[in-house]
Amino acid sequence: MSNPFEDEDARYHVLINAEEQYSLWPAFAEIPAGWSAVIENSSRQDCLDHIEETWTDMRPKSLVLNMAAAADARPAQA
Repeated sequence: MSNPFEDEDARYHVLINAEEQYSLWPAFAEIPAGWSAVIENSSRQDCLDHIEETWTDMRPKSLVLNMAAAADARPAQA
């Protein structure tokens, strides 16, 4: 059996989770718990293009928020 994530002719979804991480997902497979579709039943290339254009910061959302809070907590330098 071939890898369903590499089939150029298959249909795919783009999924996102609560940490704002993205995933390419085969359209025939059930969407896993904790993920939701932002694009459904599209070409593999269209999905990959969307992920590349949208997911520009690979850090999980919780890390981004923690880093921002830590930066805000630092004393200002004169």
